[in-house]
Amino acid sequence: MRAVIIINPVAGGRARGLTAADRVGLARRALEQTGTAGEVVLTERRGHARGLSVEAVRSGCDVVVAWGGDGTINEVGAGVIASPAALGVVRAGSGNGMARELGIPVDPQAALRVALAGDERLVDAGRFQGRTFFNVAGIGFDAWMAGCFDSLGGERRGLARYTIATFRRGFTYPAAEYLLDVDGERLETRALVLAIANFRQYGGNVIVAPPARPDDGLLDLVAVGPRGAASRLLLVPRLYGGTLHLASGVLVRRARRITVTTAEPAPSHVDGEPMPPAVRIEAEVLPGALRVRVPGGRARL
Repeated sequence: MRAVIIINPVAGGRARGLTAADRVGLARRALEQTGTAGEVVLTERRGHARGLSVEAVRSGCDVVVAWGGDGTINEVGAGVIASPAALGVVRAGSGNGMARELGIPVDPQAALRVALAGDERLVDAGRFQGRTFFNVAGIGFDAWMAGCFDSLGGERRGLARYTIATFRRGFTYPAAEYLLDVDGERLETRALVLAIANFRQYGGNVIVAPPARPDDGLLDLVAVGPRGAASRLLLVPRLYGGTLHLASGVLVRRARRITVTTAEPAPSHVDGEPMPPAVRIEAEVLPGALRVRVPGGRARL
């Protein structure tokens, strides 16, 4: 078996006290311990991970490992999708929704064992405005938050200020009018958030689409309708408790194709990465498009 481990050296800052050199050392040791031929490479810029992933697949790699946050996982996964190669995941970012849902260990050494010696599972992917996503894409307030967080770049010195600003904006962010086409069903709705989910959560155990399953050949649409400040605050325990879909004013649909039309360009994101605002947004599911390594097999040893 041959593998390439792609490390984002700035993802997660120095989480768990690991420098970029520490991560490279752990990755090389994992290759040796599992008897896997391969190499370890560091990303140098946004978009670099996808190029490295595509190159690894073309060279015949059996598994391509993404060590980073949701953005890195998205890039590497996009390079692996619809190929015989599998995606391995080592958490390092602030969200890690997909990794959490797949049961990937927090400990990087354990996660590397899963990536190199675990079982394989087929999961769906999504296409959103021509961009591949694996976890959650969205329009509205969550996209606004993604843009704010992205503006911090690799630095997190402004995280507290960002968190306060986001909390305040959460009480005043306006709902927008949307025209939806959900597998041919036409709907008009006003919403604060339109989440289009493959997995259940954004990350951090914030569960936006509790019924979502990543291997059912469907995307889950969750539209959170307009509400007052107090009612918005009451949604927080539902997000963490996995009951958002049961709240009043929340529309839920499951579909293969979803088209969203707005009068004004709407902010959007894929897996937490901001997308250009648009007045027409199309999403579709890609059933069973991704092989991913999950706990099991020799990784348990």
